[in-house]
Amino acid sequence: MTKKETYDAASISVLEGLEAVRKRPGMYIGSLSRKGLNHLVFEIVDNAVDEHLAGYCSEVTVVLHRDGTCTVTDNGRGIPVDMHEKGVSAERLVFTTLHAGGKFDNSVYKTSGGLHGVGSSVVNALSASLDVEIMRDGYVFYDHYERGVPTIELEEGLLPRRGRSTKTGTSITFLPDPEIFEKTWFSAPEIKSRLHETAYLNPELTIHFSDQRQDTPDEENYHEPEGIVGFVRDLDQNTPVLHEPVYLKGEAEGIQVEAAFQYVDEFRENVLGFCNTIFNAEGGTHLTGFKTVLTSVMNNYAREIGLLKEKDQNFTGADIRNGITAVISIKHPEPRFEGQTKTKLDNQDAAKAVSKVVGEQLVLYFDRNLETLKTVLSCAEKSAKIRKSQEKAKTNLLSKPKYSFDSNGKLANCEKKDPALCEIFIVEGDSAGGSAKTARDRSYQAILPIRGKILNVEKAAMDKVLGNAEIKTMINAFGCGFSEGYGNDFDITKLRYDKIVIMADADVDGAHISTLLLTLFYRFMPELIYQGHVYIAMPPLYKAMPKKGAEEYLYDDKALERYRKKHKPGSFTLQRFKGLGEMDAQQLWETTLNPETRRMRKVEIEDARLASSVTQVLMGSEVPPRKAFIYEHAQDAELDV
Repeated sequence: MTKKETYDAASISVLEGLEAVRKRPGMYIGSLSRKGLNHLVFEIVDNAVDEHLAGYCSEVTVVLHRDGTCTVTDNGRGIPVDMHEKGVSAERLVFTTLHAGGKFDNSVYKTSGGLHGVGSSVVNALSASLDVEIMRDGYVFYDHYERGVPTIELEEGLLPRRGRSTKTGTSITFLPDPEIFEKTWFSAPEIKSRLHETAYLNPELTIHFSDQRQDTPDEENYHEPEGIVGFVRDLDQNTPVLHEPVYLKGEAEGIQVEAAFQYVDEFRENVLGFCNTIFNAEGGTHLTGFKTVLTSVMNNYAREIGLLKEKDQNFTGADIRNGITAVISIKHPEPRFEGQTKTKLDNQDAAKAVSKVVGEQLVLYFDRNLETLKTVLSCAEKSAKIRKSQEKAKTNLLSKPKYSFDSNGKLANCEKKDPALCEIFIVEGDSAGGSAKTARDRSYQAILPIRGKILNVEKAAMDKVLGNAEIKTMINAFGCGFSEGYGNDFDITKLRYDKIVIMADADVDGAHISTLLLTLFYRFMPELIYQGHVYIAMPPLYKAMPKKGAEEYLYDDKALERYRKKHKPGSFTLQRFKGLGEMDAQQLWETTLNPETRRMRKVEIEDARLASSVTQVLMGSEVPPRKAFIYEHAQDAELDV
């Protein structure tokens, strides 16, 4: 056996310190896109919020600087700087050791929202540089790191002092590492939305934001004394409301529970869940508890007042929730989440606590507010009537087609039946569809051609949406139904493909088609996105063919510019792909279909409130808000040059 084939102790790699974070950053922050970049800011802010929850911090300031750095400052107690039993300043342990921090000691933090206690060290590991200033014990202490490694030599293990101060708190300035991240330009709208959200969830906290990367700094102050009641008002600000927000609060099983809800004059549902001030995009047990008890209590009231007779079926959960906007916020001493970035709460005691508090408080509230009770039940009654009248029409509209997809030429299905192994590509046009059908691996890749631009569902009435041939074809192909205002027929377990890939041309029309499809998925099949099944293919724009050397695909104009700088004029020829239909089967396989060589972007949503409002602005029927949004965010656009 040769040395390379030997498998012994020497074959085991041990990554020291923060090396593991830099080797596999996606394991700690979810992605290396702008979402992951902004997550660095949120991690440091969450640590400051933990100080607030412990009763020691009233203000947090976030500043985006022109040089690409971000500074987060709080007026909490300041990170401890005294000697730890490990023989080094406690601050060094916080920034250089995973799972080192006060969050693992319940006497320090009763509840905490940081990333399993690894937030500060992960931000440090993924930053080109990081500076820490700590004000406590009458002094200002300082430390500096380069890519997670401290550069200041400590005397007797203690941090150097930078003067005196009567204040307390921590200020952290970091520069994201361009060697790690695809982009290092923070998204101000996303950060502002998250900070505003944090202020709603912490009504006694004030958050200051400043974006100094432009000639006129963008300054915002967030302080929301109404808490989640104000949050609900904000979510419903552009919608006719039917009553004042209802606020419920209590504690059970050692878990603090807050809930606020309001019904609007629209057939939709918007329920957001938070644990320890962190948004849980995929919900979890706290939302399950809320939805279950709300359905039970409202059905009991409906029978008590005679709205439902003995022979009548109960209202469904979807009936009860149609028109609701709700925010559920809990404080849990030991939260468990599915996934590193806390998208779904997993504690079973959270469901019990929410159910107990909401169940008791809801009865007390409605016993004293009969008019609001009647308003809510009238929404459920109207929803149930519409649902029943639509069921037959819906069955006809979405019934399985009499023709075979394959023989019709619409859907070229794959041979495998296991959804985990299958993927479907949505392709615009017969030409591109034909090329894709020839190029694909038919064992696990399905091709669904669509004609032109589908309906904009943000503007269209429900009967138009359900009657649209392209939308019906997609719903039937996916197999999991859809969610909409008259009920919820969506079942993610019936999804026939693990990956749904939007494969459009790399031009403006292709981008528009992708946007229309994403609007459809977000409004009617949001779980496809939240559970990571939706992707956007990235076909190349060019193929460079040098006289000497290997051919190369170039995916945008920036890549072409870089290629031209490395190759002399006349030393290569260039093929421009105006559309997917211009590629032959081999080229399409190599660039867009082959899992070994293709490029795809996964579609993700971190901020549900921002995503919903932006979709409404950009895809809705009102023109002035859309114009204003485009002008305001023009500088955030990424243009090929």
